[in-house]
Amino acid sequence: MKIGRVVPAAWPFRPALVSLSLCIALLSAGPAAADLMIGVAVPRSGPYVAVGEQVLRGVEAAARDANAMGGLDGQPVTLDVQDDACDSNTATAVANHFVRSGVRLVVGHVCSNASIAASDIYAQNGVVMITAASVAARLTDRGLPTVFRVCGRDDDQARLSAAVLAERFRDRKIALLQDQTPAARALAAATKDNLNRIGVNEALSLSFSPSDADDAALVDRLKGAGIDVVYYGGDAAEMGRLVRIAADRGFRPQWFGTSSIATPDFAKIAGPASNGVLMTFYLDPSRQPAAANVVKTFKAEGIDPTGSTIYGYAAMQALVAAGNFAHSTEPRAIAQALHAERFDLVLGTVGFDAKGDVTAQGYVLYVWKDGSFTPAGK
Repeated sequence: MKIGRVVPAAWPFRPALVSLSLCIALLSAGPAAADLMIGVAVPRSGPYVAVGEQVLRGVEAAARDANAMGGLDGQPVTLDVQDDACDSNTATAVANHFVRSGVRLVVGHVCSNASIAASDIYAQNGVVMITAASVAARLTDRGLPTVFRVCGRDDDQARLSAAVLAERFRDRKIALLQDQTPAARALAAATKDNLNRIGVNEALSLSFSPSDADDAALVDRLKGAGIDVVYYGGDAAEMGRLVRIAADRGFRPQWFGTSSIATPDFAKIAGPASNGVLMTFYLDPSRQPAAANVVKTFKAEGIDPTGSTIYGYAAMQALVAAGNFAHSTEPRAIAQALHAERFDLVLGTVGFDAKGDVTAQGYVLYVWKDGSFTPAGK
């Protein structure tokens, strides 16, 4: 990657959240002639709504801050928010909607399957896409020149998960679960591969279909097999149900989740049994100096900025910073700036490599306690 000079952010980190109703009102009235429409694709329905809301809060705040400082290359930013439900077909429809509408910059999508499906359309039409939460290695490994992410990669996450399992639980009975969704299946497979390469074999590797009856049967099977550690890469709601059902049935293994459970919904569903659950997640920028002012303002407005909120902010912030550096709203110029330069964002001073992956620090191990997560000790 060519490294250029560090580009300071174009606005101070003082987000003021814009409501979705305001966004809708702006869209229904039609943007002003000089406005720049940026697409936002997040799940507003389905099991990943909580993550979608986090990303959207961050995007809205960053857009409002950018507008307070002159917008993107002098043009005020307006958001076209679309629900892709974390579904590949819906994401494709959303991508086509953006292309037909003349949208050339997109923050999205959230789920990797949705991002991969939509990214082909964006690449074919010269649209820049930057995701705050899609971790699949395949998204950027294809080398599409207008596709970027500010979050980590699932292969890095799987390597950390396997290392933790091997270091802490080598002599314990480990179960690897996946629920047949693309994300959970990929993470389970990659974690298993890395774990086996280290020389540790799991006791069980199971696929299941989430439901109350199946969850109870699964818990009973794990308990009967004497499982000590359960790794699962599924969503927060399902992980929460499994942890709660297991505790209700007197089964308390060490649960181990992924970035998919980095939302307060997990602890709400799991209840007190969430205490002690381990989780891999990106370095939490809400605890970093570069995001201090953003976090302060979010908290003053009663918003918990943990999870993917700051990453949503960073995705929009990166687009604006690159556009202002390039003095252009053109996707090609913005993509070139993202690849070539480094920017002061809420994530710190970062750039993007040739694939479009962010150069920020990767995954960290966290532990849940009393409804929130903090870095886990050794």
